[in-house]
Amino acid sequence: MTQPIWGPVQQEMSDLLQRHPDDVPGVVDLLAQLQVALCRVPPLLDSNPLADFNKLYLTITENVLERLYAGKFKDPAFLARLDVEFAARYFDALRYWTSDRPACPGVWAGLFTRIPGPDARALPSAVAGVNAHINFDLPFALVTTFDHLGSDPVDGSDQHHDYLQVNDIFAEEIPGLRRGYLDRWQLLIDTMNGDLDDWWQGEMVEYTRNVAWRNAQKIWAIRHDMDALKKERRRLDNTATGLGKLLLSPFGAFLQ
Repeated sequence: MTQPIWGPVQQEMSDLLQRHPDDVPGVVDLLAQLQVALCRVPPLLDSNPLADFNKLYLTITENVLERLYAGKFKDPAFLARLDVEFAARYFDALRYWTSDRPACPGVWAGLFTRIPGPDARALPSAVAGVNAHINFDLPFALVTTFDHLGSDPVDGSDQHHDYLQVNDIFAEEIPGLRRGYLDRWQLLIDTMNGDLDDWWQGEMVEYTRNVAWRNAQKIWAIRHDMDALKKERRRLDNTATGLGKLLLSPFGAFLQ
């Protein structure tokens, strides 16, 4: 008999994934409850590689919510809808994996297969999740957001300004988050490197999110062509899957 994917929290995960948040507070709440459940998945428990990513994602989303409440975005309706559409793709991937459906994107499957261990390191796991979510999920989330709001992905618009402001959130959170994933000997090396690692990873996030914006503009132009859309989805998944394998490899872990 095949063991349940989530072990003793299988039913809890299934129940949580029945929810479909339609606002940012709902997304934060579901991510927080998923974090509690993921940290109880054997055999790695708190060292679950998906929990490492989920923790990072929760922190970033909480920051987005704080800025929404503080009125710091020019178009809060856009940012709120993007946050919901973005999270929905992560939750969908979890649902596909939980129900053993082939629709789970390859880039997410590459991380999910690491959940039983044993070769799961915290920082590479978190970065692999960021890769899946930004390089694959984000362009499509942008397209559905603009379609929902009846606007276009235009450079220099209020929406683009708010989109770029999220880079500042990553820049604020990356140093503390990254150090939380490091072992003692890695922390020693990190101290010797000064701000270099924080700067490099911040630059990578900014570059990756800029690429996602460009990919969204490309998808927007072909969104009514189902064959072209399917081809682009496959291309982005294959590219992100390849990068994910590198990030989770021993070489990728060494570079991080």
